[in-house]
Amino acid sequence: QHRGRSLPGAVGALCRALPPRARPAPDTLRCARFDRPQASLDFWRLLYALLKQIHGRKWAESDAIDNQIKFVKAALWYYGYDRSELYRLPSDGSVGSRELLLAFSWLLHRISLLEQLLARNRVKTGDETSVCTCEDDLPSSLKGTTEKAPEHGLEGGVDVRYLQWLNGRLRFQWRSLHAQHQEQCKLLHKIHLFTSGSHMDQILGHFSVTETDLVRQPENYKQLLQLLESETMQLEAFLEWKQLEPVYWQWMETVLDNMAEEGNMCESQDAHVEGSELPKVTLCCPWADSLTGQIDRLSRDLTTLRDQLHKLVTRRKAAWCEKVKTREEELQKEGFSATARKIQERVELKLLDLTYLCAPPKKGMHGSRRLVFRRKHPASKMVFGRSVSKESVSTVSATEVIRELQMREASLVRELKQLQEECRQRLDEVAEGLNGVICISP
Repeated sequence: QHRGRSLPGAVGALCRALPPRARPAPDTLRCARFDRPQASLDFWRLLYALLKQIHGRKWAESDAIDNQIKFVKAALWYYGYDRSELYRLPSDGSVGSRELLLAFSWLLHRISLLEQLLARNRVKTGDETSVCTCEDDLPSSLKGTTEKAPEHGLEGGVDVRYLQWLNGRLRFQWRSLHAQHQEQCKLLHKIHLFTSGSHMDQILGHFSVTETDLVRQPENYKQLLQLLESETMQLEAFLEWKQLEPVYWQWMETVLDNMAEEGNMCESQDAHVEGSELPKVTLCCPWADSLTGQIDRLSRDLTTLRDQLHKLVTRRKAAWCEKVKTREEELQKEGFSATARKIQERVELKLLDLTYLCAPPKKGMHGSRRLVFRRKHPASKMVFGRSVSKESVSTVSATEVIRELQMREASLVRELKQLQEECRQRLDEVAEGLNGVICISP
Protein backbone atom coordinates (compact mmCIF):
# COMPACT_ATOMS: atom_id res chain seq x y z
CA GLN A 1 0.00 0.00 0.00
CA HIS A 2 2.87 2.35 0.79
CA ARG A 3 4.43 1.62 -2.58
CA GLY A 4 1.12 2.16 -4.37
CA ARG A 5 0.66 5.57 -2.71
CA SER A 6 4.24 6.63 -3.46
CA LEU A 7 4.32 5.55 -7.10
CA PRO A 8 2.19 8.46 -8.43
CA GLY A 9 4.42 10.83 -6.50
CA ALA A 10 7.58 9.30 -7.97
CA VAL A 11 6.23 9.42 -11.53
CA GLY A 12 4.97 12.97 -11.04
CA ALA A 13 8.30 14.13 -9.62
CA LEU A 14 10.14 12.50 -12.51
CA CYS A 15 7.96 14.29 -15.07
CA ARG A 16 8.29 17.66 -13.31
CA ALA A 17 12.09 17.30 -13.19
CA LEU A 18 12.23 17.08 -16.99
CA PRO A 19 12.53 20.27 -19.10
CA PRO A 20 9.21 22.10 -19.59
CA ARG A 21 9.21 21.78 -23.39
CA ALA A 22 9.68 18.00 -23.20
CA ARG A 23 7.67 17.31 -20.07
CA PRO A 24 5.31 14.32 -20.48
CA ALA A 25 2.07 13.69 -18.66
CA PRO A 26 2.27 11.08 -15.88
CA ASP A 27 -0.49 9.13 -17.64
CA THR A 28 1.92 8.55 -20.55
CA LEU A 29 4.17 6.41 -18.33
CA ARG A 30 1.21 4.56 -16.81
CA CYS A 31 -0.26 3.77 -20.25
CA ALA A 32 3.16 2.60 -21.45
CA ARG A 33 3.32 0.17 -18.52
CA PHE A 34 0.38 -1.71 -20.15
CA ASP A 35 1.82 -1.24 -23.68
CA ARG A 36 -1.03 1.00 -24.80
CA PRO A 37 -0.59 2.15 -28.44
CA GLN A 38 -1.79 5.69 -27.75
CA ALA A 39 1.33 6.35 -25.63
CA SER A 40 3.82 5.30 -28.31
CA LEU A 41 3.94 8.54 -30.28
CA ASP A 42 4.24 10.62 -27.11
CA PHE A 43 7.14 8.49 -25.94
CA TRP A 44 8.97 8.72 -29.27
CA ARG A 45 8.62 12.52 -29.17
CA LEU A 46 9.76 12.58 -25.55
CA LEU A 47 12.94 10.60 -26.22
CA TYR A 48 13.62 12.65 -29.35
CA ALA A 49 13.37 15.95 -27.47
CA LEU A 50 15.49 14.79 -24.53
CA LEU A 51 18.27 13.24 -26.63
CA LYS A 52 18.38 16.28 -28.90
CA GLN A 53 18.91 18.52 -25.90
CA ILE A 54 21.69 16.32 -24.55
CA HIS A 55 23.51 16.45 -27.88
CA GLY A 56 23.12 20.23 -28.01
CA ARG A 57 21.13 20.31 -31.21
CA LYS A 58 18.04 22.28 -32.16
CA TRP A 59 14.82 20.39 -32.41
CA ALA A 60 11.28 21.18 -33.46
CA GLU A 61 8.02 19.43 -32.71
CA SER A 62 7.13 19.63 -36.41
CA ASP A 63 9.88 17.21 -37.43
CA ALA A 64 8.60 14.13 -39.22
CA ILE A 65 7.94 11.23 -36.87
CA ASP A 66 9.99 8.80 -38.94
CA ASN A 67 13.03 11.11 -38.69
CA GLN A 68 12.50 11.40 -34.95
CA ILE A 69 12.36 7.61 -34.60
CA LYS A 70 15.53 7.16 -36.67
CA PHE A 71 17.37 9.66 -34.51
CA VAL A 72 16.22 8.03 -31.26
CA LYS A 73 17.24 4.56 -32.47
CA ALA A 74 20.64 5.86 -33.58
CA ALA A 75 21.22 7.65 -30.27
CA LEU A 76 20.24 4.59 -28.23
CA TRP A 77 22.56 2.45 -30.32
CA TYR A 78 25.33 4.98 -29.72
CA TYR A 79 24.86 4.72 -25.96
CA GLY A 80 24.94 0.91 -26.10
CA TYR A 81 21.29 -0.04 -25.81
CA ASP A 82 21.23 -3.48 -27.46
CA ARG A 83 17.66 -4.65 -26.95
CA SER A 84 16.69 -5.81 -30.44
CA GLU A 85 12.93 -5.51 -29.80
CA LEU A 86 13.17 -1.73 -29.82
CA TYR A 87 14.99 -1.56 -33.15
CA ARG A 88 12.31 -3.75 -34.74
CA LEU A 89 9.55 -1.27 -33.87
CA PRO A 90 7.83 0.28 -36.93
CA SER A 91 8.80 3.77 -38.10
CA ASP A 92 5.25 5.10 -37.83
CA GLY A 93 5.28 5.00 -34.01
CA SER A 94 2.04 3.03 -33.76
CA VAL A 95 3.16 0.45 -31.16
CA GLY A 96 5.89 -0.23 -28.63
CA SER A 97 5.17 2.14 -25.75
CA ARG A 98 6.40 -0.37 -23.15
CA GLU A 99 9.66 -0.92 -25.02
CA LEU A 100 10.14 2.83 -25.06
CA LEU A 101 9.44 2.98 -21.33
CA LEU A 102 12.26 0.47 -20.81
CA ALA A 103 14.61 2.50 -23.02
CA PHE A 104 13.72 5.70 -21.16
CA SER A 105 14.37 4.05 -17.79
CA TRP A 106 17.65 2.63 -19.10
CA LEU A 107 18.78 6.14 -20.07
CA LEU A 108 17.87 7.43 -16.61
CA HIS A 109 20.30 4.97 -15.06
CA ARG A 110 22.93 4.58 -17.78
CA ILE A 111 23.78 8.16 -18.71
CA SER A 112 22.26 10.03 -15.73
CA LEU A 113 19.66 11.59 -18.00
CA LEU A 114 18.13 13.97 -15.47
CA GLU A 115 21.47 15.24 -14.21
CA GLN A 116 22.67 15.96 -17.74
CA LEU A 117 19.50 17.81 -18.65
CA LEU A 118 19.58 19.92 -15.49
CA ALA A 119 23.23 20.82 -16.06
CA ARG A 120 22.70 21.68 -19.74
CA ASN A 121 19.52 23.73 -19.24
CA ARG A 122 20.78 25.59 -16.18
CA VAL A 123 20.19 29.34 -16.21
CA LYS A 124 23.62 30.92 -16.38
CA THR A 125 23.75 34.30 -14.68
CA GLY A 126 27.55 34.43 -14.57
CA ASP A 127 30.27 34.26 -17.19
CA GLU A 128 31.40 30.66 -17.21
CA THR A 129 33.91 28.58 -19.08
CA SER A 130 34.69 24.90 -19.15
CA VAL A 131 38.04 23.85 -17.70
CA CYS A 132 39.44 20.40 -18.35
CA THR A 133 43.01 19.24 -17.82
CA CYS A 134 42.13 15.54 -17.66
CA GLU A 135 43.82 13.11 -19.99
CA ASP A 136 40.92 11.41 -21.74
CA ASP A 137 42.50 8.16 -22.85
CA LEU A 138 40.55 5.86 -25.10
CA PRO A 139 38.98 2.84 -23.45
CA SER A 140 40.53 -0.52 -24.23
CA SER A 141 37.59 -1.48 -26.42
CA LEU A 142 37.97 1.63 -28.58
CA LYS A 143 41.72 1.17 -28.75
CA GLY A 144 41.22 -2.30 -30.10
CA THR A 145 38.93 -1.04 -32.84
CA THR A 146 41.31 1.74 -33.85
CA GLU A 147 44.20 -0.67 -34.07
CA LYS A 148 42.22 -3.08 -36.20
CA ALA A 149 40.78 -0.43 -38.49
CA PRO A 150 43.73 -0.11 -40.88
CA GLU A 151 43.67 -3.85 -41.60
CA HIS A 152 40.28 -3.63 -43.26
CA GLY A 153 41.07 -0.53 -45.32
CA LEU A 154 38.61 1.92 -46.77
CA GLU A 155 35.85 0.68 -49.02
CA GLY A 156 36.37 1.93 -52.54
CA GLY A 157 39.44 3.95 -51.54
CA VAL A 158 39.66 7.66 -50.75
CA ASP A 159 41.60 10.23 -52.74
CA VAL A 160 44.47 11.68 -50.72
CA ARG A 161 43.71 15.14 -52.10
CA TYR A 162 40.21 14.94 -50.62
CA LEU A 163 41.69 14.08 -47.21
CA GLN A 164 44.10 17.00 -47.52
CA TRP A 165 41.19 19.28 -48.36
CA LEU A 166 39.28 18.05 -45.32
CA ASN A 167 42.33 18.59 -43.14
CA GLY A 168 42.75 22.14 -44.45
CA ARG A 169 39.08 22.90 -43.92
CA LEU A 170 39.29 21.59 -40.36
CA ARG A 171 42.34 23.75 -39.66
CA PHE A 172 40.59 26.83 -41.07
CA GLN A 173 37.49 26.25 -38.94
CA TRP A 174 39.64 25.64 -35.88
CA ARG A 175 41.47 28.93 -36.43
CA SER A 176 38.17 30.75 -36.94
CA LEU A 177 36.83 29.28 -33.70
CA HIS A 178 40.01 30.28 -31.89
CA ALA A 179 39.76 33.84 -33.23
CA GLN A 180 36.11 34.09 -32.13
CA HIS A 181 37.02 32.79 -28.70
CA GLN A 182 39.78 35.40 -28.38
CA GLU A 183 37.36 38.14 -29.39
CA GLN A 184 34.88 36.91 -26.78
CA CYS A 185 37.59 36.98 -24.13
CA LYS A 186 38.48 40.57 -25.06
CA LEU A 187 34.85 41.68 -24.76
CA LEU A 188 34.46 39.89 -21.42
CA HIS A 189 37.60 41.57 -20.17
CA LYS A 190 36.19 44.98 -21.10
CA ILE A 191 32.91 44.27 -19.29
CA HIS A 192 34.70 42.99 -16.19
CA LEU A 193 37.11 45.93 -16.21
CA PHE A 194 34.51 48.69 -16.73
CA THR A 195 32.11 47.25 -14.10
CA SER A 196 34.81 46.55 -11.53
CA GLY A 197 33.70 47.56 -8.05
CA SER A 198 30.00 47.77 -8.97
CA HIS A 199 28.83 44.36 -7.74
CA MET A 200 27.34 43.87 -4.29
CA ASP A 201 29.37 40.71 -3.86
CA GLN A 202 32.83 42.09 -3.20
CA ILE A 203 34.43 38.71 -3.87
CA LEU A 204 33.30 38.96 -7.49
CA GLY A 205 33.55 42.71 -7.77
CA HIS A 206 32.15 43.06 -11.29
CA PHE A 207 29.10 42.29 -13.39
CA SER A 208 28.65 39.40 -15.76
CA VAL A 209 27.25 39.71 -19.30
CA THR A 210 23.75 38.81 -18.08
CA GLU A 211 23.90 41.29 -15.22
CA THR A 212 25.23 44.00 -17.54
CA ASP A 213 22.37 43.37 -19.94
CA LEU A 214 19.88 43.69 -17.07
CA VAL A 215 21.40 47.04 -16.13
CA ARG A 216 21.01 48.28 -19.68
CA GLN A 217 17.55 46.73 -20.20
CA PRO A 218 15.82 46.39 -16.81
CA GLU A 219 12.59 45.14 -18.39
CA ASN A 220 14.26 41.81 -19.16
CA TYR A 221 14.39 40.88 -15.48
CA LYS A 222 10.88 39.43 -15.65
CA GLN A 223 11.91 36.85 -18.22
CA LEU A 224 15.02 35.96 -16.21
CA LEU A 225 12.94 35.67 -13.06
CA GLN A 226 10.56 33.28 -14.80
CA LEU A 227 13.46 31.14 -15.96
CA LEU A 228 14.92 31.03 -12.46
CA GLU A 229 11.55 30.10 -10.94
CA SER A 230 11.13 27.32 -13.50
CA GLU A 231 14.60 26.01 -12.75
CA THR A 232 13.90 26.13 -9.02
CA MET A 233 10.75 24.07 -9.51
CA GLN A 234 12.72 21.53 -11.55
CA LEU A 235 15.38 21.26 -8.84
CA GLU A 236 12.73 20.79 -6.16
CA ALA A 237 11.11 18.07 -8.27
CA PHE A 238 14.54 16.46 -8.76
CA LEU A 239 15.12 16.35 -5.00
CA GLU A 240 11.69 14.78 -4.54
CA TRP A 241 12.50 12.29 -7.31
CA LYS A 242 15.76 11.23 -5.63
CA GLN A 243 13.80 10.39 -2.49
CA LEU A 244 11.17 8.36 -4.37
CA GLU A 245 13.49 6.86 -6.98
CA PRO A 246 13.61 3.36 -5.35
CA VAL A 247 9.82 3.17 -5.70
CA TYR A 248 10.12 3.79 -9.45
CA TRP A 249 12.68 1.01 -9.91
CA GLN A 250 10.54 -1.42 -7.94
CA TRP A 251 7.72 -0.56 -10.32
CA MET A 252 10.01 -1.17 -13.31
CA GLU A 253 10.85 -4.61 -11.91
CA THR A 254 7.16 -5.49 -12.07
CA VAL A 255 7.09 -4.26 -15.68
CA LEU A 256 9.98 -6.58 -16.54
CA ASP A 257 8.31 -9.49 -14.75
CA ASN A 258 5.12 -8.96 -16.73
CA MET A 259 7.05 -8.84 -19.98
CA ALA A 260 8.82 -12.08 -19.10
CA GLU A 261 5.52 -13.78 -18.28
CA GLU A 262 3.93 -12.61 -21.53
CA GLY A 263 6.99 -13.76 -23.47
CA ASN A 264 6.76 -17.23 -21.96
CA MET A 265 3.03 -17.40 -22.71
CA CYS A 266 3.70 -16.53 -26.36
CA GLU A 267 6.41 -19.19 -26.56
CA SER A 268 4.14 -21.84 -25.07
CA GLN A 269 1.35 -20.92 -27.49
CA ASP A 270 3.70 -21.15 -30.46
CA ALA A 271 4.94 -24.50 -29.27
CA HIS A 272 1.37 -25.78 -28.93
CA VAL A 273 0.55 -24.71 -32.48
CA GLU A 274 3.61 -26.51 -33.79
CA GLY A 275 2.54 -29.68 -31.96
CA SER A 276 5.55 -29.84 -29.70
CA GLU A 277 5.38 -30.92 -26.09
CA LEU A 278 4.75 -28.15 -23.60
CA PRO A 279 7.60 -27.56 -21.16
CA LYS A 280 7.08 -28.38 -17.54
CA VAL A 281 6.39 -25.17 -15.63
CA THR A 282 6.78 -24.77 -11.93
CA LEU A 283 4.16 -22.86 -10.04
CA CYS A 284 6.59 -20.62 -8.20
CA CYS A 285 8.72 -19.58 -11.18
CA PRO A 286 7.05 -20.03 -14.60
CA TRP A 287 10.08 -18.87 -16.59
CA ALA A 288 12.67 -21.05 -14.82
CA ASP A 289 12.67 -23.92 -17.37
CA SER A 290 13.06 -21.60 -20.32
CA LEU A 291 15.91 -19.81 -18.58
CA THR A 292 17.57 -23.13 -17.70
CA GLY A 293 17.40 -24.24 -21.32
CA GLN A 294 19.01 -21.02 -22.46
CA ILE A 295 21.76 -21.44 -19.88
CA ASP A 296 22.42 -25.01 -21.08
CA ARG A 297 22.68 -23.85 -24.68
CA LEU A 298 25.04 -21.05 -23.70
CA SER A 299 27.14 -23.51 -21.70
CA ARG A 300 27.47 -25.83 -24.68
CA ASP A 301 28.37 -22.93 -26.95
CA LEU A 302 30.99 -21.71 -24.50
CA THR A 303 32.49 -25.19 -24.23
CA THR A 304 32.73 -25.40 -28.02
CA LEU A 305 34.33 -21.98 -28.23
CA ARG A 306 36.80 -22.90 -25.50
CA ASP A 307 37.90 -25.99 -27.41
CA GLN A 308 38.26 -24.02 -30.61
CA LEU A 309 40.28 -21.32 -28.86
CA HIS A 310 42.52 -23.95 -27.28
CA LYS A 311 43.25 -25.47 -30.68
CA LEU A 312 43.85 -22.03 -32.17
CA VAL A 313 46.21 -21.03 -29.35
CA THR A 314 48.15 -24.28 -29.70
CA ARG A 315 48.52 -23.80 -33.43
CA ARG A 316 49.52 -20.14 -33.06
CA LYS A 317 52.01 -21.02 -30.33
CA ALA A 318 53.66 -23.65 -32.49
CA ALA A 319 53.89 -21.22 -35.40
CA TRP A 320 55.28 -18.52 -33.12
CA CYS A 321 57.93 -20.85 -31.71
CA GLU A 322 58.97 -21.71 -35.23
CA LYS A 323 59.24 -18.01 -36.11
CA VAL A 324 61.26 -17.33 -32.96
CA LYS A 325 63.63 -20.17 -33.78
CA THR A 326 64.12 -18.88 -37.31
CA ARG A 327 64.58 -15.34 -36.04
CA GLU A 328 67.19 -16.46 -33.50
CA GLU A 329 69.23 -18.02 -36.26
CA GLU A 330 69.03 -14.80 -38.25
CA LEU A 331 69.97 -12.70 -35.25
CA GLN A 332 73.04 -14.80 -34.61
CA LYS A 333 74.22 -13.88 -38.04
CA GLU A 334 73.30 -10.16 -37.85
CA GLY A 335 74.46 -9.47 -34.33
CA PHE A 336 72.36 -10.66 -31.45
CA SER A 337 73.55 -8.15 -28.87
CA ALA A 338 72.53 -4.98 -30.74
CA THR A 339 69.08 -6.34 -31.55
CA ALA A 340 68.56 -7.57 -28.00
CA ARG A 341 69.43 -4.12 -26.68
CA LYS A 342 66.79 -2.52 -28.91
CA ILE A 343 64.22 -5.08 -27.83
CA GLN A 344 65.06 -4.42 -24.20
CA GLU A 345 64.57 -0.68 -24.69
CA ARG A 346 61.20 -1.27 -26.30
CA VAL A 347 60.16 -3.56 -23.44
CA GLU A 348 61.19 -0.94 -20.90
CA LEU A 349 59.10 1.66 -22.69
CA LYS A 350 56.13 -0.69 -22.71
CA LEU A 351 56.62 -1.34 -18.99
CA LEU A 352 56.71 2.39 -18.32
CA ASP A 353 53.46 2.81 -20.24
CA LEU A 354 51.95 -0.08 -18.28
CA THR A 355 53.06 1.45 -15.00
CA TYR A 356 51.52 4.76 -16.03
CA LEU A 357 48.24 3.11 -16.96
CA CYS A 358 48.07 1.08 -13.74
CA ALA A 359 48.93 4.06 -11.55
CA PRO A 360 46.06 5.89 -9.87
CA PRO A 361 44.83 8.59 -12.22
CA LYS A 362 45.83 12.12 -11.42
CA LYS A 363 42.79 14.17 -10.59
CA GLY A 364 42.79 17.04 -13.04
CA MET A 365 40.69 20.16 -13.09
CA HIS A 366 37.37 19.51 -14.78
CA GLY A 367 34.02 21.22 -14.92
CA SER A 368 32.42 24.60 -15.38
CA ARG A 369 34.00 27.61 -13.68
CA ARG A 370 32.86 31.20 -13.37
CA LEU A 371 35.18 33.77 -14.91
CA VAL A 372 36.22 36.35 -12.33
CA PHE A 373 38.54 39.25 -13.13
CA ARG A 374 41.37 39.48 -10.57
CA ARG A 375 43.86 42.27 -10.17
CA LYS A 376 46.92 42.09 -8.00
CA HIS A 377 45.52 42.66 -4.55
CA PRO A 378 45.93 41.15 -1.06
CA ALA A 379 44.70 37.62 -0.48
CA SER A 380 41.86 38.79 1.75
CA LYS A 381 39.57 41.82 1.97
CA MET A 382 36.79 43.16 4.13
CA VAL A 383 33.28 42.13 3.09
CA PHE A 384 30.41 43.60 5.11
CA GLY A 385 32.73 44.23 8.03
CA ARG A 386 34.42 40.83 8.14
CA SER A 387 37.55 39.46 6.58
CA VAL A 388 37.06 36.99 3.75
CA SER A 389 39.97 34.99 2.42
CA LYS A 390 40.23 34.41 -1.28
CA GLU A 391 41.16 30.78 -0.63
CA SER A 392 37.77 30.18 1.03
CA VAL A 393 36.21 30.03 -2.44
CA SER A 394 37.09 27.12 -4.70
CA THR A 395 39.01 28.99 -7.39
CA VAL A 396 41.43 28.11 -10.15
CA SER A 397 43.74 30.76 -11.51
CA ALA A 398 44.32 31.10 -15.22
CA THR A 399 48.07 30.63 -14.73
CA GLU A 400 47.49 27.20 -13.20
CA VAL A 401 45.31 26.12 -16.11
CA ILE A 402 47.83 27.49 -18.63
CA ARG A 403 50.67 25.66 -16.88
CA GLU A 404 48.76 22.39 -16.89
CA LEU A 405 47.83 22.77 -20.56
CA GLN A 406 51.43 23.61 -21.50
CA MET A 407 52.64 20.45 -19.79
CA ARG A 408 49.99 18.46 -21.61
CA GLU A 409 50.98 20.10 -24.89
CA ALA A 410 54.65 19.21 -24.36
CA SER A 411 53.70 15.60 -23.64
CA LEU A 412 51.60 15.41 -26.79
CA VAL A 413 54.39 16.96 -28.87
CA ARG A 414 56.85 14.35 -27.61
CA GLU A 415 54.38 11.60 -28.43
CA LEU A 416 53.83 13.07 -31.90
CA LYS A 417 57.56 13.16 -32.62
CA GLN A 418 57.92 9.57 -31.48
CA LEU A 419 55.11 8.46 -33.75
CA GLN A 420 56.57 10.41 -36.67
CA GLU A 421 59.93 8.75 -36.14
CA GLU A 422 58.31 5.32 -36.07
CA CYS A 423 56.43 6.11 -39.29
CA ARG A 424 59.64 7.34 -40.91
CA GLN A 425 61.45 4.14 -39.98
CA ARG A 426 58.55 2.09 -41.29
CA LEU A 427 58.60 4.00 -44.59
CA ASP A 428 62.34 3.44 -44.88
CA GLU A 429 61.83 -0.30 -44.44
CA VAL A 430 59.14 -0.28 -47.11
CA ALA A 431 61.29 1.79 -49.46
CA GLU A 432 64.17 -0.65 -49.17
CA GLY A 433 61.99 -3.33 -50.70
CA LEU A 434 61.19 -1.23 -53.78
CA ASN A 435 63.55 -1.68 -56.69
CA GLY A 436 64.36 1.33 -58.85
CA VAL A 437 62.61 3.81 -56.56
CA ILE A 438 64.35 6.75 -54.93
CA CYS A 439 62.61 8.29 -51.90
CA ILE A 440 63.58 11.84 -50.88
CA SER A 441 62.50 12.89 -47.41
CA PRO A 442 60.65 16.25 -47.26
